[in-house]
Formats: sequence, structure tokens, C-alpha cells
Amino acid sequence: MRWEYQSPEQKLFLVDGTNVWFYVPADRTVSRAKVKDSSDWRTPLALLTGKSDLSRLCRTLEIVDAAKDENPEDRPTSAQNTVLRCVPKRDSGDADQEIREVLIESDPEAHLVRLLIRQPGNLETEFRFGNWEENLPIAETMFHFAPGPGVTVVDEATLANQIH
Repeated sequence: MRWEYQSPEQKLFLVDGTNVWFYVPADRTVSRAKVKDSSDWRTPLALLTGKSDLSRLCRTLEIVDAAKDENPEDRPTSAQNTVLRCVPKRDSGDADQEIREVLIESDPEAHLVRLLIRQPGNLETEFRFGNWEENLPIAETMFHFAPGPGVTVVDEATLANQIH
């Protein structure tokens, strides 16, 4: 997976199958984490790569009933869409970093429309998707990251061990 951001500043988010890379050229720093160790991204990455088994990721999974749900953010963005509420299984032991719930919205063609990730402290991260194009011919080299000269690589696993 490769996401290139142009605004508000240039960034690159890349998953190469082994590592998750997040590069901000202006900072001359790239963070790297093993996909398997990147628990805070596990749920959205699994969904976006199509390698999700929701029964393995979610402790509970339910369809959001728009008529009964009082929170407007939990309702589908279109009447034809479906929203699932996933409460992830807990396994990291660090309650402050765990995902509380993930809302997964899909359209009638089963395309992912929106992900809303809720974490402690009222932190929400929302991803919106549209204009899906599948199986495009993209060079395999676009999914590799090689830090350039002067770019500092920060391994998140090493950083986490220094903090504890």
C-alpha cells in the first residue's frame, strides 16, 4: 500500500509487506515499524489490504442501526451504505494506546467508504475512500522505500523500548 500526501505537507505512507514506513521529507526523518508490531495500524491495514478476518480482529461486531444510534458520526454517509462497529480484541496490554472501536462503512458494492478509529482520550482518526479503481498496473518498485542520504530512520520498536 502506498499513500502520498501533498497537503498540508508532503508525506509518504508505505507498507511493503514487511515494514510500515512514514516519511516526512521536510523533517528528513522516516519512522519504520514491522507490520506485525504495528498494532495501532493493524485493523485499518488489514481492512485496506483485503486480508481481514473480522472474527479474528473483533471481540464484537455489529451492524449500526442508524435509526437507533444517537451519534451522527456512527451513521452511514449514504442511505444505501452499511456501517459495522468492531470492538477489537485486546492484546497489547497498553490501554492508553489501544483502539476502542472501529467503524467500517461500505457501499452496496462492498467497497470500503469510511473507517473511523476511536482511541482513548476522544482521539478519532477518520479515513474516507472513493472512486475505487482496482488492479491498476503499478510498478512493483513503487512499494519499496530506500531512505536517501541524510534521512534519519527511527525504528519504532527501538523507540518503544527506550520509553518503557
